[in-house]
Amino acid sequence: MSVAVSDGCVAPGEESEGDGSPEKAEPGRRPRARSSGPSSKGSSDGDSSDEDSDGSEDSDAGGRHRMKSRVAHIRHGLGDDSRDQRGSSSPEKRDGDPRSRSRSRSRPRSFHSWERERSEDRDRWYQRGRRGTDRNSDRERYPSRDRDRERYRDRERDRERYERRSSRDRERSRRERSSREREVESRRRGRSPSPAQLDGPPTEEPAVKKKKEELDPILTRTGGAYIPPARLRMMQAQITDKASLAYQRMSWEALKKSINGLINKVNVSNIANIIHELLQENIVRGRGLLARSILQAQGASPIFTHVYAAVVAIINSKFPQIGELILKRLILNFRKGYRRNDKQQCLTASKFVAHLINQNVAHEVLCLEMLTLLLERPTDDSVEVAISFLKECGLKLTEVSPRGINAIFERLRNVLHESEIDKRVQYMIEVMFAIRKDGFKDHPVISEGLDLVEEDDQFTHMLPLEDDYNPEDVLNVFKMDTDFLGNEEKYKEIKKEILDEGSSGSGSGDDGEGSDEDENDEEAEEEGGDEQDKVTIFDKTEVNLVAFRRTIYLAIQSSLDFEECAHKLIKMDFPESQTKELCNMILDCCAQQRTYEKFFGLLAGRFCLLKKEYMESFEAIFQEQYETIHRLETNKLRNVARMFAHLLYTDSIPWSVLECIKMSEDTTTSSSRIFVKILFQELCAYMGLPKLNERLKDL
Repeated sequence: MSVAVSDGCVAPGEESEGDGSPEKAEPGRRPRARSSGPSSKGSSDGDSSDEDSDGSEDSDAGGRHRMKSRVAHIRHGLGDDSRDQRGSSSPEKRDGDPRSRSRSRSRPRSFHSWERERSEDRDRWYQRGRRGTDRNSDRERYPSRDRDRERYRDRERDRERYERRSSRDRERSRRERSSREREVESRRRGRSPSPAQLDGPPTEEPAVKKKKEELDPILTRTGGAYIPPARLRMMQAQITDKASLAYQRMSWEALKKSINGLINKVNVSNIANIIHELLQENIVRGRGLLARSILQAQGASPIFTHVYAAVVAIINSKFPQIGELILKRLILNFRKGYRRNDKQQCLTASKFVAHLINQNVAHEVLCLEMLTLLLERPTDDSVEVAISFLKECGLKLTEVSPRGINAIFERLRNVLHESEIDKRVQYMIEVMFAIRKDGFKDHPVISEGLDLVEEDDQFTHMLPLEDDYNPEDVLNVFKMDTDFLGNEEKYKEIKKEILDEGSSGSGSGDDGEGSDEDENDEEAEEEGGDEQDKVTIFDKTEVNLVAFRRTIYLAIQSSLDFEECAHKLIKMDFPESQTKELCNMILDCCAQQRTYEKFFGLLAGRFCLLKKEYMESFEAIFQEQYETIHRLETNKLRNVARMFAHLLYTDSIPWSVLECIKMSEDTTTSSSRIFVKILFQELCAYMGLPKLNERLKDL
């Protein structure tokens, strides 16, 4: 019995009975299977042990103690084995059960039981490590999954933290902004904000916006937003006091816009009209604006410097103080660019000065001083500026100061011989000598169409280069005029004298009480909008005619036969005034061919049969062609004659057109005689000589 117990052999029936209730019990309760499990499992062993204990009462106490400990150990081992075999509970749970540990600690254990427990623990830890190894192997096999999960969790946590932080920051900034706005508003009203107002919600935003809207855009530094001319006139009409600050400010803004618009539009073709419109404005009051606008436009477009110089020359002949102001600012700009080593500014200013010298606005001494300054200490840039300057005013200097220009070219020759400048600049000096040798033929003094000032009206300013000048920048900004109405009336009188408006312009000068000087080009366009319906415009550029002829030519060239071409041309629905032009285009296309093509004769005949207007047009064209036949080449003459022969043979045009032909030595030329010969040769080929003779006798 002791051997069976030590081996731990239990009958299958007993093992199944002992395995039922303990494993199904819940872990949170103390089931009876826990306490009765071991006794039920080993019931037969317990009976036998009781019988042995009853039978051996005389044995020593040590033997009984060892037997009890073995039985308890076997019962405990059987319970563990049954649980391992069923797999209903994990080793970790059994090890973590405090009751099992307390029971195991309360009973003494033998060496065999300790060895058995150790082997079981080793097996359990081995299985646990194997499961962990499997998980680790999966992680090693798919490392990106864990990394992606970690990244996703980190991003989610960061996003949540950022949203919470940004919402708090927005709320804090909103509160601070509202408190600042309330503080600024309270300071405007002249009292400090209370703590309750600083902490309260913002409720003053509409009041602040209303305060901004109350500002007058006319009285701001930049003039405010754009105001349409019609609205500006309406605002001026609403002001009763014409000498008030608001009215003067509006008239100043209108004057500035008008001057800028006119200067930007000027060119060689419209310079007379621009000057006439410019003198309509009060350029005495806006002389600073005019000078600034001209200098800015010339700096932006140096290629039109000769045009701006002509404008300055015309204004200088009427208002010399304006020409002097422009020349002073130009000299200051050149000196500023020279001090700053600004090559582009020096080029622009010197080119303008050169053209003003050509227009006799500035004296040639200024030119010689500038050239001497540039060539005093020659560099690549200074020599290049001097050469550009010489190209523009070299011919004028040759006429008025030959000794001065000879000295300048001698200095250029010395600079070239010294060879201290760049090869490119040396080549420019050589080119300059070649231009001088050719007599500056590509650089005239005044371009064609810009010599608009009489020699007696010219006013030349003698302004040295080194003097101190006042640019009078205060004239560029608005300043209230105490005698505004009086100055406006004075300029009206000056304007009448200049433009000869003494009688014709008196009626318009009394209307509007000074509104004439405030109207700009945009206002004139709007006022003239109603009059455009009454004006008939004649197109002298013949743009529409060229487009019409191009359309007909393309239709003719893209057609396979004359019927298709006639169908295309009829569908165009061109006006009746273009009927003769269509016939002329057909004849011109026929004349342009190398040899005559019957296509054009058939096409012309089809149009003559369609409408009587086409037939009459070809009759008139026949007479015109015969009168100007000497202008055609031989090939064109032959093609035209053969085409008209086809029209006569097919009776597309009447034979009465031959009345314009008068065969005599005085009334014919060699070309007309060739035309008549080819015409009748073609008629004879078509009709035969007898029928042609008979037809001519019937006329």
